[in-house]
Amino acid sequence: MTLLSDAEASSNAALRSVPAAPAPETDSVAMSAAEQVADVRSSVVGGDPVRIAARHRDGRWTARERIEQLVDPGSFVELDVFRRRRPPQDALDHRAPHGDGVVVGFGMVDGRHVAISSQDAMVLGGSLGAEFAAKVAKVMDLAAENGVPYVNINDGGGARIQEGVDSLAGFGAIFTRHVRMSGVVPQIAVVLGPCAGGAAYAPALCDLVVMSRTGAHLYLTGPAVVRQALGEDVTHDELGGSEVHAQKSGLCALVGEDEADCLELVREVLALLPPNLADAPPGRVVTTDRPERATLVAAATVPGDHRLAYDVRRVIDDVLDQDASFLELSAEWARNLVVGLGQLDGRVVGVVANQPAHLAGSLDGDASAKGARFVRLCDRFRIPLLTLVDVPGFLPGPAQERDGIIRHGAKLLYAFCEASVPRVTVVLRKAYGGAWIVMNSRSVGADLVFAWPDADAAVLGPDAAVEVLYARQLERQGPEARAGLRQRVVDALHHPLAAAEGGHVDDIIDPADTRRLVVRSFELLLTKRATMPMSLGNLPT
Repeated sequence: MTLLSDAEASSNAALRSVPAAPAPETDSVAMSAAEQVADVRSSVVGGDPVRIAARHRDGRWTARERIEQLVDPGSFVELDVFRRRRPPQDALDHRAPHGDGVVVGFGMVDGRHVAISSQDAMVLGGSLGAEFAAKVAKVMDLAAENGVPYVNINDGGGARIQEGVDSLAGFGAIFTRHVRMSGVVPQIAVVLGPCAGGAAYAPALCDLVVMSRTGAHLYLTGPAVVRQALGEDVTHDELGGSEVHAQKSGLCALVGEDEADCLELVREVLALLPPNLADAPPGRVVTTDRPERATLVAAATVPGDHRLAYDVRRVIDDVLDQDASFLELSAEWARNLVVGLGQLDGRVVGVVANQPAHLAGSLDGDASAKGARFVRLCDRFRIPLLTLVDVPGFLPGPAQERDGIIRHGAKLLYAFCEASVPRVTVVLRKAYGGAWIVMNSRSVGADLVFAWPDADAAVLGPDAAVEVLYARQLERQGPEARAGLRQRVVDALHHPLAAAEGGHVDDIIDPADTRRLVVRSFELLLTKRATMPMSLGNLPT
Protein backbone atom coordinates (compact mmCIF):
# COMPACT_ATOMS: atom_id res chain seq x y z
CA MET A 1 0.00 0.00 0.00
CA THR A 2 1.37 3.42 -0.94
CA LEU A 3 0.66 6.14 1.59
CA LEU A 4 0.51 9.73 0.38
CA SER A 5 0.36 12.79 2.55
CA ASP A 6 -2.91 14.71 2.51
CA ALA A 7 -1.17 17.66 0.86
CA GLU A 8 0.28 15.46 -1.88
CA ALA A 9 -3.08 13.87 -2.58
CA SER A 10 -5.01 17.14 -2.56
CA SER A 11 -2.49 19.05 -4.68
CA ASN A 12 -2.31 16.30 -7.26
CA ALA A 13 -6.08 16.20 -7.40
CA ALA A 14 -5.89 19.94 -8.01
CA LEU A 15 -3.96 19.28 -11.19
CA ARG A 16 -7.09 17.78 -12.65
CA SER A 17 -9.60 20.22 -11.18
CA VAL A 18 -7.88 23.60 -11.60
CA PRO A 19 -7.67 24.85 -15.18
CA ALA A 20 -4.36 25.91 -16.60
CA ALA A 21 -3.71 29.57 -17.24
CA PRO A 22 -5.71 30.55 -20.34
CA ALA A 23 -3.77 30.69 -23.56
CA PRO A 24 -3.50 34.09 -25.25
CA GLU A 25 -6.37 34.70 -27.59
CA THR A 26 -4.16 36.47 -30.12
CA ASP A 27 -3.15 34.46 -33.15
CA SER A 28 0.43 33.42 -32.36
CA VAL A 29 1.30 33.17 -36.05
CA ALA A 30 0.65 36.87 -36.50
CA MET A 31 2.73 37.80 -33.45
CA SER A 32 6.42 38.53 -33.59
CA ALA A 33 8.77 36.44 -31.46
CA ALA A 34 9.25 39.34 -29.05
CA GLU A 35 5.51 39.76 -28.74
CA GLN A 36 5.04 36.07 -28.03
CA VAL A 37 7.70 36.17 -25.33
CA ALA A 38 6.13 39.23 -23.72
CA ASP A 39 2.67 37.69 -23.90
CA VAL A 40 3.75 34.45 -22.21
CA ARG A 41 5.75 36.31 -19.59
CA SER A 42 2.77 38.52 -18.76
CA SER A 43 0.51 35.48 -18.42
CA VAL A 44 2.96 33.59 -16.20
CA VAL A 45 4.06 36.46 -13.95
CA GLY A 46 0.65 38.11 -13.72
CA GLY A 47 -1.23 34.96 -12.75
CA ASP A 48 -4.97 34.50 -12.39
CA PRO A 49 -6.44 37.66 -10.76
CA VAL A 50 -9.40 35.74 -9.30
CA ARG A 51 -7.22 33.19 -7.56
CA ILE A 52 -4.78 35.84 -6.41
CA ALA A 53 -7.64 37.79 -4.83
CA ALA A 54 -8.76 34.63 -3.05
CA ARG A 55 -5.27 34.15 -1.57
CA HIS A 56 -5.18 37.75 -0.41
CA ARG A 57 -8.52 37.29 1.37
CA ASP A 58 -6.97 34.35 3.22
CA GLY A 59 -4.02 36.52 4.31
CA ARG A 60 -1.60 34.79 1.93
CA TRP A 61 0.67 36.19 -0.76
CA THR A 62 1.64 34.70 -4.10
CA ALA A 63 5.05 33.13 -4.62
CA ARG A 64 6.40 36.25 -6.29
CA GLU A 65 4.86 38.62 -3.73
CA ARG A 66 6.64 36.71 -0.99
CA ILE A 67 9.95 37.15 -2.76
CA GLU A 68 9.34 40.86 -3.29
CA GLN A 69 8.53 41.21 0.42
CA LEU A 70 11.85 39.56 1.32
CA VAL A 71 14.30 41.25 -1.04
CA ASP A 72 15.32 44.86 -1.47
CA PRO A 73 12.88 46.70 -3.79
CA GLY A 74 13.46 46.01 -7.46
CA SER A 75 16.43 43.70 -6.88
CA PHE A 76 14.95 40.29 -7.76
CA VAL A 77 16.04 38.66 -11.01
CA GLU A 78 13.82 35.72 -11.91
CA LEU A 79 15.22 32.74 -13.82
CA ASP A 80 13.51 30.05 -15.87
CA VAL A 81 10.20 31.90 -16.20
CA PHE A 82 9.43 29.94 -19.36
CA ARG A 83 10.60 26.51 -18.25
CA ARG A 84 8.12 23.65 -18.58
CA ARG A 85 7.87 20.02 -19.59
CA ARG A 86 8.50 19.68 -23.34
CA PRO A 87 6.64 17.74 -24.51
CA PRO A 88 4.33 16.59 -21.67
CA GLN A 89 5.33 13.03 -20.87
CA ASP A 90 2.59 11.84 -18.55
CA ALA A 91 -0.59 10.07 -19.55
CA LEU A 92 -2.70 11.52 -16.75
CA ASP A 93 -2.30 15.24 -17.38
CA HIS A 94 -1.19 16.81 -20.63
CA ARG A 95 -0.97 20.39 -19.36
CA ALA A 96 2.48 21.89 -19.14
CA PRO A 97 2.25 25.44 -17.77
CA HIS A 98 5.27 27.69 -17.91
CA GLY A 99 7.10 28.05 -14.60
CA ASP A 100 6.17 24.53 -13.47
CA GLY A 101 5.09 25.48 -9.96
CA VAL A 102 8.13 27.27 -8.55
CA VAL A 103 9.69 30.73 -8.84
CA VAL A 104 13.50 30.88 -8.66
CA GLY A 105 16.14 33.57 -8.97
CA PHE A 106 18.38 35.88 -6.98
CA GLY A 107 18.05 39.25 -5.33
CA MET A 108 19.49 41.46 -2.63
CA VAL A 109 18.68 41.53 1.07
CA ASP A 110 20.14 44.58 2.80
CA GLY A 111 22.49 44.96 -0.12
CA ARG A 112 23.79 41.38 -0.12
CA HIS A 113 23.02 38.73 -2.72
CA VAL A 114 20.64 35.88 -1.83
CA ALA A 115 19.41 32.96 -3.99
CA ILE A 116 15.72 32.14 -3.59
CA SER A 117 13.15 29.51 -4.56
CA SER A 118 9.46 30.02 -3.79
CA GLN A 119 6.86 27.34 -4.45
CA ASP A 120 3.85 28.55 -6.42
CA ALA A 121 0.74 26.82 -5.09
CA MET A 122 -1.34 28.34 -7.88
CA VAL A 123 0.52 26.36 -10.56
CA LEU A 124 0.00 22.60 -10.42
CA GLY A 125 -0.62 22.91 -6.68
CA GLY A 126 3.03 23.75 -6.11
CA SER A 127 3.80 20.05 -6.55
CA LEU A 128 7.30 18.97 -7.51
CA GLY A 129 8.06 17.54 -10.92
CA ALA A 130 11.22 17.09 -12.94
CA GLU A 131 11.38 20.64 -14.32
CA PHE A 132 10.46 22.11 -10.91
CA ALA A 133 13.38 20.20 -9.41
CA ALA A 134 15.72 21.29 -12.20
CA LYS A 135 14.87 24.94 -11.58
CA VAL A 136 15.52 24.63 -7.86
CA ALA A 137 18.75 22.69 -8.46
CA LYS A 138 19.95 25.44 -10.81
CA VAL A 139 19.50 28.22 -8.26
CA MET A 140 21.01 26.09 -5.47
CA ASP A 141 24.08 25.52 -7.63
CA LEU A 142 24.31 29.26 -8.24
CA ALA A 143 24.20 29.84 -4.47
CA ALA A 144 26.92 27.28 -3.74
CA GLU A 145 29.23 28.30 -6.59
CA ASN A 146 28.96 32.01 -5.85
CA GLY A 147 28.94 31.82 -2.05
CA VAL A 148 25.55 33.38 -1.34
CA PRO A 149 22.83 32.28 1.14
CA TYR A 150 19.88 30.24 -0.09
CA VAL A 151 16.28 30.83 1.05
CA ASN A 152 13.66 28.17 0.31
CA ILE A 153 9.99 29.28 0.67
CA ASN A 154 7.69 26.26 1.00
CA ASP A 155 4.00 26.11 0.09
CA GLY A 156 3.23 23.05 -2.03
CA GLY A 157 1.83 19.58 -2.23
CA GLY A 158 4.85 17.32 -2.39
CA ALA A 159 5.71 14.94 -5.21
CA ARG A 160 3.74 15.23 -8.46
CA ILE A 161 2.10 11.84 -8.91
CA GLN A 162 1.53 12.36 -12.62
CA GLU A 163 5.28 12.37 -13.28
CA GLY A 164 5.90 9.15 -11.40
CA VAL A 165 9.39 8.31 -10.23
CA ASP A 166 10.84 11.35 -12.04
CA SER A 167 9.37 13.57 -9.31
CA LEU A 168 10.98 11.43 -6.61
CA ALA A 169 14.33 11.66 -8.38
CA GLY A 170 13.87 15.43 -8.37
CA PHE A 171 13.62 15.38 -4.59
CA GLY A 172 16.82 13.35 -4.42
CA ALA A 173 18.68 15.90 -6.53
CA ILE A 174 17.54 18.72 -4.25
CA PHE A 175 18.36 16.83 -1.03
CA THR A 176 21.85 16.05 -2.31
CA ARG A 177 22.49 19.73 -2.90
CA HIS A 178 21.22 20.65 0.58
CA VAL A 179 23.76 18.26 2.08
CA ARG A 180 26.63 19.46 -0.11
CA MET A 181 25.81 23.08 0.70
CA SER A 182 25.59 22.43 4.44
CA GLY A 183 28.10 24.62 6.22
CA VAL A 184 29.14 26.16 2.89
CA VAL A 185 26.41 28.80 2.60
CA PRO A 186 23.57 29.55 5.04
CA GLN A 187 20.33 27.75 4.12
CA ILE A 188 17.04 29.04 5.51
CA ALA A 189 13.68 27.35 4.97
CA VAL A 190 10.42 29.27 5.33
CA VAL A 191 7.22 27.24 5.69
CA LEU A 192 4.14 29.31 4.84
CA GLY A 193 1.72 26.57 3.75
CA PRO A 194 1.67 22.78 3.40
CA CYS A 195 5.01 21.01 3.21
CA ALA A 196 4.31 17.30 3.30
CA GLY A 197 5.70 13.92 2.38
CA GLY A 198 9.18 13.90 0.88
CA ALA A 199 9.11 17.69 0.63
CA ALA A 200 9.39 17.91 4.42
CA TYR A 201 13.02 16.83 4.29
CA ALA A 202 14.14 19.93 2.40
CA PRO A 203 13.48 22.27 5.37
CA ALA A 204 14.92 19.67 7.75
CA LEU A 205 18.23 19.78 5.86
CA CYS A 206 18.48 23.58 6.14
CA ASP A 207 20.32 25.45 8.89
CA LEU A 208 17.17 27.17 10.18
CA VAL A 209 13.44 26.69 9.71
CA VAL A 210 10.98 29.60 10.03
CA MET A 211 7.25 28.77 10.22
CA SER A 212 4.12 30.88 10.20
CA ARG A 213 2.07 30.45 13.36
CA THR A 214 -1.04 29.74 11.28
CA GLY A 215 -1.46 27.95 7.98
CA ALA A 216 1.95 26.26 7.94
CA HIS A 217 2.06 22.47 8.17
CA LEU A 218 5.13 20.27 8.05
CA TYR A 219 4.77 16.48 8.24
CA LEU A 220 5.55 13.24 6.43
CA THR A 221 2.01 11.83 6.45
CA GLY A 222 -1.20 13.83 6.84
CA PRO A 223 -4.29 13.35 9.03
CA ALA A 224 -6.11 11.17 6.50
CA VAL A 225 -3.18 8.77 6.28
CA VAL A 226 -2.83 8.66 10.05
CA ARG A 227 -6.51 7.87 10.33
CA GLN A 228 -6.21 5.15 7.70
CA ALA A 229 -3.07 3.56 9.10
CA LEU A 230 -3.50 4.04 12.84
CA GLY A 231 -7.16 4.85 13.40
CA GLU A 232 -6.28 8.14 15.11
CA ASP A 233 -7.99 11.44 14.39
CA VAL A 234 -5.64 14.43 14.39
CA THR A 235 -5.80 17.86 12.80
CA HIS A 236 -3.16 19.37 10.52
CA ASP A 237 -2.05 21.67 13.35
CA GLU A 238 -1.84 18.85 15.89
CA LEU A 239 0.22 16.77 13.50
CA GLY A 240 2.64 19.29 12.07
CA GLY A 241 1.75 22.89 12.90
CA SER A 242 4.24 25.48 14.08
CA GLU A 243 3.49 24.75 17.73
CA VAL A 244 4.46 21.11 17.28
CA HIS A 245 7.80 21.89 15.65
CA ALA A 246 8.63 24.91 17.81
CA GLN A 247 7.85 23.22 21.14
CA LYS A 248 8.07 19.46 20.65
CA SER A 249 10.21 18.33 17.71
CA GLY A 250 12.66 21.25 17.78
CA LEU A 251 12.66 21.48 13.98
CA CYS A 252 11.39 25.08 13.89
CA ALA A 253 13.87 27.72 15.08
CA LEU A 254 11.66 30.80 14.62
CA VAL A 255 7.88 31.36 14.48
CA GLY A 256 6.35 34.36 12.73
CA GLU A 257 2.88 35.65 13.46
CA ASP A 258 2.11 35.91 9.74
CA GLU A 259 3.87 35.81 6.38
CA ALA A 260 5.27 39.32 6.70
CA ASP A 261 6.68 38.54 10.14
CA CYS A 262 8.28 35.31 8.91
CA LEU A 263 10.05 37.06 6.06
CA GLU A 264 11.23 39.84 8.37
CA LEU A 265 12.72 37.16 10.64
CA VAL A 266 14.60 35.79 7.63
CA ARG A 267 16.04 39.26 7.01
CA GLU A 268 17.15 39.44 10.66
CA VAL A 269 18.90 36.08 10.44
CA LEU A 270 20.64 36.94 7.17
CA ALA A 271 21.90 40.18 8.73
CA LEU A 272 23.72 38.15 11.39
CA LEU A 273 25.22 35.42 9.20
CA PRO A 274 28.09 35.62 6.71
CA PRO A 275 27.30 34.82 3.07
CA ASN A 276 29.46 31.69 3.14
CA LEU A 277 32.03 29.80 5.20
CA ALA A 278 34.98 31.64 3.64
CA ASP A 279 33.76 35.12 4.56
CA ALA A 280 33.75 36.51 8.08
CA PRO A 281 30.44 37.38 9.74
CA PRO A 282 29.00 40.80 8.90
CA GLY A 283 31.47 43.54 9.70
CA ARG A 284 31.49 45.50 12.89
CA VAL A 285 28.59 47.93 13.15
CA VAL A 286 28.47 51.22 14.98
CA THR A 287 27.12 50.79 18.50
CA THR A 288 26.31 53.44 21.07
CA ASP A 289 26.89 50.96 23.90
CA ARG A 290 30.25 51.40 25.60
CA PRO A 291 32.44 48.27 25.82
CA GLU A 292 33.40 49.14 29.41
CA ARG A 293 29.78 49.59 30.60
CA ALA A 294 29.25 47.91 33.96
CA THR A 295 26.89 44.94 33.87
CA LEU A 296 24.99 45.89 37.01
CA VAL A 297 21.72 44.32 35.87
CA ALA A 298 23.42 40.98 35.30
CA ALA A 299 25.08 41.15 38.70
CA ALA A 300 21.76 41.89 40.41
CA THR A 301 19.89 39.19 38.47
CA VAL A 302 21.77 36.14 39.70
CA PRO A 303 20.80 35.19 43.28
CA GLY A 304 23.51 34.23 45.72
CA ASP A 305 21.45 31.24 46.85
CA HIS A 306 22.27 28.55 44.29
CA ARG A 307 18.85 26.97 44.75
CA LEU A 308 16.95 30.01 43.47
CA ALA A 309 15.95 30.40 39.81
CA TYR A 310 16.35 33.42 37.54
CA ASP A 311 16.03 34.25 33.84
CA VAL A 312 19.45 34.09 32.22
CA ARG A 313 18.17 36.17 29.29
CA ARG A 314 18.45 39.23 31.53
CA VAL A 315 22.15 38.48 31.92
CA ILE A 316 22.55 37.98 28.17
CA ASP A 317 20.80 41.26 27.38
CA ASP A 318 23.00 43.15 29.83
CA VAL A 319 26.27 41.72 28.52
CA LEU A 320 25.45 42.18 24.82
CA ASP A 321 25.00 45.53 23.08
CA GLN A 322 21.84 47.17 24.32
CA ASP A 323 21.12 48.93 21.05
CA ALA A 324 20.84 45.61 19.19
CA SER A 325 18.36 42.86 20.00
CA PHE A 326 19.30 39.28 20.87
CA LEU A 327 17.77 36.84 18.36
CA GLU A 328 16.98 33.72 20.35
CA LEU A 329 16.61 30.52 18.33
CA SER A 330 14.34 27.59 19.24
CA ALA A 331 13.12 29.60 22.22
CA GLU A 332 10.08 27.36 22.80
CA TRP A 333 11.97 24.05 22.68
CA ALA A 334 14.41 22.73 25.31
CA ARG A 335 13.95 25.89 27.35
CA ASN A 336 16.62 24.84 29.86
CA LEU A 337 19.22 26.02 27.34
CA VAL A 338 19.20 29.42 25.62
CA VAL A 339 20.96 29.81 22.25
CA GLY A 340 20.93 32.71 19.83
CA LEU A 341 22.78 35.40 17.92
CA GLY A 342 23.54 38.91 19.14
CA GLN A 343 26.09 41.69 18.95
CA LEU A 344 28.94 42.43 21.32
CA ASP A 345 30.73 45.74 20.77
CA GLY A 346 29.24 45.79 17.27
CA ARG A 347 30.38 42.27 16.31
CA VAL A 348 28.17 39.19 15.87
CA VAL A 349 28.51 36.49 18.54
CA GLY A 350 26.67 33.29 19.31
CA VAL A 351 25.48 32.73 22.88
CA VAL A 352 24.93 29.42 24.69
CA ALA A 353 23.57 29.73 28.23
CA ASN A 354 22.01 27.44 30.83
CA GLN A 355 18.54 28.62 31.87
CA PRO A 356 17.95 28.16 35.63
CA ALA A 357 14.34 29.27 35.17
CA HIS A 358 13.59 25.90 33.55
CA LEU A 359 14.64 22.51 34.98
CA ALA A 360 17.15 24.44 37.10
CA GLY A 361 19.31 24.83 34.01
CA SER A 362 20.22 21.14 33.88
CA LEU A 363 21.09 19.54 30.56
CA ASP A 364 18.75 16.93 29.11
CA GLY A 365 18.75 15.21 25.73
CA ASP A 366 16.81 17.94 23.91
CA ALA A 367 18.94 20.76 25.33
CA SER A 368 22.11 18.93 24.35
CA ALA A 369 20.91 18.40 20.79
CA LYS A 370 19.79 22.03 20.56
CA GLY A 371 23.14 23.31 21.79
CA ALA A 372 25.13 21.00 19.54
CA ARG A 373 23.34 22.10 16.39
CA PHE A 374 23.82 25.76 17.25
CA VAL A 375 27.50 25.42 18.17
CA ARG A 376 28.22 23.68 14.88
CA LEU A 377 26.33 26.38 12.97
CA CYS A 378 28.47 29.08 14.60
CA ASP A 379 31.67 27.13 14.05
CA ARG A 380 31.01 26.58 10.35
CA PHE A 381 30.27 30.25 9.77
CA ARG A 382 33.08 31.64 11.93
CA ILE A 383 30.87 33.18 14.61
CA PRO A 384 32.58 33.50 18.05
CA LEU A 385 30.90 31.73 20.96
CA LEU A 386 30.11 33.11 24.41
CA THR A 387 29.01 30.49 26.96
CA LEU A 388 27.30 31.41 30.24
CA VAL A 389 27.37 28.51 32.68
CA ASP A 390 25.02 27.76 35.56
CA VAL A 391 24.42 24.03 35.36
CA PRO A 392 23.70 21.55 38.19
CA GLY A 393 24.45 18.57 35.95
CA PHE A 394 22.67 16.35 33.49
CA LEU A 395 19.01 15.72 34.21
CA PRO A 396 18.85 12.37 36.05
CA GLY A 397 16.35 9.57 35.74
CA PRO A 398 15.53 6.41 33.79
CA ALA A 399 13.45 8.32 31.23
CA GLN A 400 16.46 10.42 30.21
CA GLU A 401 18.72 7.39 30.04
CA ARG A 402 16.24 5.52 27.84
CA ASP A 403 15.80 8.56 25.61
CA GLY A 404 19.53 8.66 24.91
CA ILE A 405 20.89 11.45 27.09
CA ILE A 406 24.40 10.00 26.70
CA ARG A 407 24.08 10.01 22.92
CA HIS A 408 22.67 13.54 22.82
CA GLY A 409 25.11 14.85 25.43
CA ALA A 410 27.95 13.49 23.33
CA LYS A 411 26.70 15.63 20.41
CA LEU A 412 27.15 18.82 22.45
CA LEU A 413 30.52 17.63 23.73
CA TYR A 414 31.63 16.80 20.20
CA ALA A 415 30.47 20.19 18.88
CA PHE A 416 32.45 22.17 21.45
CA CYS A 417 35.54 19.96 21.12
CA GLU A 418 35.43 20.40 17.35
CA ALA A 419 34.81 24.15 17.32
CA SER A 420 37.76 26.27 16.25
CA VAL A 421 36.14 29.71 16.55
CA PRO A 422 36.99 32.06 19.46
CA ARG A 423 35.32 30.71 22.62
CA VAL A 424 34.89 32.53 25.94
CA THR A 425 33.14 31.03 28.99
CA VAL A 426 31.79 32.79 32.07
CA VAL A 427 30.74 30.65 35.05
CA LEU A 428 27.92 32.56 36.73
CA ARG A 429 27.14 30.16 39.52
CA LYS A 430 27.07 26.31 39.46
CA ALA A 431 29.21 24.13 37.20
CA TYR A 432 28.82 20.52 38.29
CA GLY A 433 29.95 17.19 36.96
CA GLY A 434 30.09 16.16 33.34
CA ALA A 435 27.76 19.01 32.41
CA TRP A 436 30.52 21.48 33.38
CA ILE A 437 32.93 19.74 31.03
CA VAL A 438 30.38 19.75 28.20
CA MET A 439 29.51 23.46 28.63
CA ASN A 440 32.68 24.73 26.95
CA SER A 441 35.12 24.25 29.81
CA ARG A 442 38.82 24.88 29.35
CA SER A 443 39.42 21.12 29.16
CA VAL A 444 37.44 20.90 25.90
CA GLY A 445 39.05 23.92 24.30
CA ALA A 446 37.61 27.17 25.66
CA ASP A 447 40.12 29.95 25.00
CA LEU A 448 39.36 31.97 28.13
CA VAL A 449 37.29 31.08 31.19
CA PHE A 450 36.13 33.54 33.85
CA ALA A 451 34.13 32.92 37.01
CA TRP A 452 32.04 35.14 39.26
CA PRO A 453 32.99 35.21 42.98
CA ASP A 454 30.10 32.88 43.95
CA ALA A 455 30.89 30.41 41.18
CA ASP A 456 31.18 26.79 42.15
CA ALA A 457 32.81 24.13 39.95
CA ALA A 458 32.84 20.61 41.34
CA VAL A 459 32.13 16.96 40.59
CA LEU A 460 28.87 17.02 42.57
CA GLY A 461 26.75 19.57 44.37
CA PRO A 462 27.54 19.82 48.11
CA ASP A 463 24.45 17.89 49.23
CA ALA A 464 25.11 15.02 46.86
CA ALA A 465 28.82 15.06 47.77
CA VAL A 466 27.97 14.67 51.47
CA GLU A 467 25.84 11.62 50.68
CA VAL A 468 28.71 9.98 48.82
CA LEU A 469 31.68 11.00 50.97
CA TYR A 470 30.13 10.71 54.42
CA ALA A 471 27.49 8.02 54.06
CA ARG A 472 28.78 5.95 57.00
CA GLN A 473 29.28 8.98 59.22
CA LEU A 474 25.69 10.06 58.58
CA GLU A 475 24.50 6.59 59.54
CA ARG A 476 26.38 6.77 62.83
CA GLN A 477 25.74 10.39 63.78
CA GLY A 478 22.32 10.95 62.23
CA PRO A 479 20.89 13.83 60.17
CA GLU A 480 22.06 16.45 62.66
CA ALA A 481 25.63 15.97 61.40
CA ARG A 482 24.65 16.84 57.84
CA ALA A 483 24.99 20.63 58.16
CA GLY A 484 28.52 20.46 59.49
CA LEU A 485 29.62 17.92 56.93
CA ARG A 486 28.08 19.98 54.16
CA GLN A 487 30.03 23.07 55.27
CA ARG A 488 33.22 21.01 55.30
CA VAL A 489 32.64 20.03 51.67
CA VAL A 490 31.82 23.61 50.70
CA ASP A 491 34.95 24.97 52.35
CA ALA A 492 37.17 22.39 50.68
CA LEU A 493 35.72 22.08 47.18
CA HIS A 494 32.90 24.52 46.45
CA HIS A 495 34.49 27.90 45.87
CA PRO A 496 35.96 29.51 42.75
CA LEU A 497 39.52 29.30 44.05
CA ALA A 498 39.37 25.52 43.74
CA ALA A 499 39.02 25.78 39.97
CA ALA A 500 41.28 28.84 39.62
CA GLU A 501 44.14 27.22 41.54
CA GLY A 502 44.13 24.37 39.05
CA GLY A 503 44.14 26.68 36.03
CA HIS A 504 40.64 25.68 34.97
CA VAL A 505 39.45 29.27 35.47
CA ASP A 506 41.62 32.14 34.21
CA ASP A 507 40.30 34.77 36.59
CA ILE A 508 37.66 35.39 39.22
CA ILE A 509 35.94 38.60 38.20
CA ASP A 510 33.54 41.17 39.52
CA PRO A 511 30.16 40.49 37.82
CA ALA A 512 29.96 44.17 36.92
CA ASP A 513 33.12 43.76 34.81
CA THR A 514 31.73 40.91 32.71
CA ARG A 515 30.99 42.89 29.56
CA ARG A 516 34.30 44.74 29.64
CA LEU A 517 36.35 41.56 30.01
CA VAL A 518 34.38 39.57 27.44
CA VAL A 519 34.74 42.37 24.89
CA ARG A 520 38.49 42.57 25.50
CA SER A 521 38.79 38.78 25.26
CA PHE A 522 37.11 38.59 21.87
CA GLU A 523 39.23 41.49 20.63
CA LEU A 524 42.31 39.39 21.33
CA LEU A 525 40.79 36.24 19.86
CA LEU A 526 39.92 37.89 16.54
CA THR A 527 43.36 36.79 15.34
CA LYS A 528 42.97 33.21 16.60
CA ARG A 529 44.33 30.60 14.19
CA ALA A 530 43.35 27.12 15.26
CA THR A 531 45.50 24.19 14.18
CA MET A 532 43.33 21.23 13.23
CA PRO A 533 44.51 17.59 13.37
CA MET A 534 45.81 15.93 10.24
CA SER A 535 43.05 14.57 8.02
CA LEU A 536 42.96 12.43 4.89
CA GLY A 537 42.63 15.63 2.88
CA ASN A 538 46.06 16.92 3.88
CA LEU A 539 48.14 13.79 4.29
CA PRO A 540 51.61 14.12 2.77
CA THR A 541 52.07 12.37 -0.56
